[in-house]
Amino acid sequence: MPSLLYPPSRPLSVGEVLDLAFRIYGTTLLKCLPYSFATVLIGQLLTVYGLLQQHAAGTRPALQTLQQLRDPLWWLLLILLGMSNVVLTSALLLRQYALASGRPAAMRAELARGLRCMPGLLLVALLMALAIGGSLLPILLLVGAVGAGLGVTRGRVAGPLVGVLLLVGYVVAASWAVIRWICTGPAYLLSQRGPVESMVHSWRLTQGNFWRLSAIYAVALVLIVVFYMFVGVIGMVVALLVGRGDVTIVMALSQALVALLAAVFTPFYHALVLAVFGDLSARREGTDLAQRLAVPAVS
Repeated sequence: MPSLLYPPSRPLSVGEVLDLAFRIYGTTLLKCLPYSFATVLIGQLLTVYGLLQQHAAGTRPALQTLQQLRDPLWWLLLILLGMSNVVLTSALLLRQYALASGRPAAMRAELARGLRCMPGLLLVALLMALAIGGSLLPILLLVGAVGAGLGVTRGRVAGPLVGVLLLVGYVVAASWAVIRWICTGPAYLLSQRGPVESMVHSWRLTQGNFWRLSAIYAVALVLIVVFYMFVGVIGMVVALLVGRGDVTIVMALSQALVALLAAVFTPFYHALVLAVFGDLSARREGTDLAQRLAVPAVS
């Protein structure tokens, strides 16, 4: 590879981060598709199991959901598929890093490292979920105080307004927490840091960059929404042509096609996280990022 895509040799602008993400995505897409398609197919297994159970029992979808929550096999599948998803998405990120930085890709080594890192990543996910969930409490207290004030001043409780304030406040708080820990995954997978240390490192990297990162991920979110809308239209048209008016077949085919087509775009998210991590590392740690990533991606 004559010129390496990664790591960036200097801090990047918002546009340059997005450009780097697209270049990593375009360069690594074909070799990342096996992981991406495997992730989608594994994700569909739980849906298939639910449909088989519903067909066998002859229950309505609403009742089927309640039955699934009481089904030990459904929970076992959920846990196993979730763990498999973590391993595959980790391997995908490792492969993107290897290819973008001029390293050879090795599926066995990528999957082995993803498997070793899975418990730590699950711990990180649990800690993030607890932190994001815990952020709801102060917002409830604050919005409750505001709602009480509105109720006293106006002689009534402004229910809809309080609900809107609660939703907006929680979305802002959750987004802030997610952005501050967005680099935990690559920090853990690409270095010798432990799970908690990687969360601390991500917190340090993203300090002072909230609005900048918000702009980057807002643009990416718009692109993802447009892509899914486009894919949804294509999937529905094809399903209508093949399904011949059978609603069940049309819906099943539409969901399957959307999932498969979405697998093509899934690596872009990982490329974006990798590009953001490289940019922030260059800003905080200087340009010698390659030496700072102490462990090779697939070691």
